[in-house]
Amino acid sequence: MSTAPTLLVGTTKGAFLLTKGDDGWTADGPFCNGWPINHMAGDAATGTIWAAGGNEWFGAGVWRRNGRGWELSKLAAGQMDDWMASDPDLAASLGVKPSGPAPFTGQLQALWSLKPAGDTLYAGGKPAALYASKDGGETWAEIESLRNHPSSDEWTPGAAGLTLHTIVTDPADPNRMWLAISAAGVFATEDGGETWDRRNRRSNAPAKPSTHPAAGDGHETGHCVHNMGRAAGAPDLLYQQNHHGVYRSRDGGRSWDEITEGLPSTFGFPIGVHPRDPDTIWTLPLNSDMDGRYPPDAQAAVWRSRDGGESWHACREGLPQKGCFFTVLRQAMAVDAAEPAGVFFGTNSGSVFGSFDEGDSWTELTRHLPTVLCVEVMPRR
Repeated sequence: MSTAPTLLVGTTKGAFLLTKGDDGWTADGPFCNGWPINHMAGDAATGTIWAAGGNEWFGAGVWRRNGRGWELSKLAAGQMDDWMASDPDLAASLGVKPSGPAPFTGQLQALWSLKPAGDTLYAGGKPAALYASKDGGETWAEIESLRNHPSSDEWTPGAAGLTLHTIVTDPADPNRMWLAISAAGVFATEDGGETWDRRNRRSNAPAKPSTHPAAGDGHETGHCVHNMGRAAGAPDLLYQQNHHGVYRSRDGGRSWDEITEGLPSTFGFPIGVHPRDPDTIWTLPLNSDMDGRYPPDAQAAVWRSRDGGESWHACREGLPQKGCFFTVLRQAMAVDAAEPAGVFFGTNSGSVFGSFDEGDSWTELTRHLPTVLCVEVMPRR
């Protein structure tokens, strides 16, 4: 029996499950009726898989797979629902059925992130808002304390809109959680979401000057966080890939040190954190947003640090080193808990790459998928 993980791959045209058999890797799908799937998550105990996404046409929702079938919990209606209501005969002839009333219609366009934590499943929305489900994703309620944060009137959207795209939890303490919002920065709670603290302050280390509008200043990091992860075994150690640099916090996000030095660019989307070694991280630098957002010199590399970002090493073996112009998006890198750890990423050109030796070498697992928006590893029992 294969010991390779099942990869959960969200794309612009539905969800795929990537598994390894005797004949290599197979991508099963697309699932979720062709919805754009921004993020996925799985539960090892029950085998449940969730897929979150949507857009102005489909609305916003979470798909759930229990067993072999997929069910949709719709949080907000979209233009498709208006069309079906206005022409039910045509909708029926096409085999399309309207869903029931959606509780957050008019205030939610899409879902961008998912995170199971204890008995709660969290989802992050666009516009930025946090939702929680206590019944496995069937029904949802908004955690209104985040939307009511005193700074909310100041939040400004990134290029993809005002999105809550990253949710980080502490398995040892369900009351602790960190969120990343583009472009409002990092928010943290220590009391289960009753209150939120905005955490974008730089440490006292000298800041590197930059004229880029997303780079922050000498006092705060840029607010356009792209992705964030927490180190295992180190409760307050966080890493983030920002629009303009990579940062590390040793105090739960209360202050951030820039650790970009040694990387070929300041821009990138994902960051991965080792499941056991808090000092090992991976990122995938891209040319700046004004220069195409592809690997520098058109040579793909995942950059790894073994010392918490103090130094970096380019991992290139098996990756394209000529004419490589793909982009790897914010949720499109995942790390599994194997020994050694596996690292996986997907591209906007439809490939998924994997490393089973912590980045030393890479294999293209599949190609020709739609644009990959997320890659996650299905947790194992």
